[in-house]
Amino acid sequence: MMKTDSRSVLIAILSAAAAGVLFGVGLGISGMSRPTKVLAFLDVTGAWDPSLAFVMMGAIGVHCLAVVVAKRRERTPLGGIFHWPKPAAVDKPLLVGAALFGVGWGLGGLCPGPALLGAASGSAASILFVVAMVAGMLVRHASARREAARSS
Repeated sequence: MMKTDSRSVLIAILSAAAAGVLFGVGLGISGMSRPTKVLAFLDVTGAWDPSLAFVMMGAIGVHCLAVVVAKRRERTPLGGIFHWPKPAAVDKPLLVGAALFGVGWGLGGLCPGPALLGAASGSAASILFVVAMVAGMLVRHASARREAARSS
């Protein structure tokens, strides 16, 4: 029994690593790991580069197809169960988080995926972004724990 469990864990880790590598390669090929490319997409009054829109449309299309296929299955390809999100209200933390993400993306031209790719390649700006992102996550996590402790 233990051998099967460790084998399942190894397969899950390798699958996650393969997905991460595939995502990183896609970011690299599309140029979306370069902040200047992202900022050019946001510069609608200047030298606008619409290529990010095409990359997003392709990604959304692949994701929608994957969801349709997954919804028809009872189990994941590795035998696990699907964890589908429940609809949630649009609340203040969601709006603040989305605004912070958008402002950070617009100012720096980075979001988490490309930032991790850039940090792995040694980019100082990406490393700083990832450190700030992790710090923000830790602050939010600590804040949520304090709120939960106060309400209980």
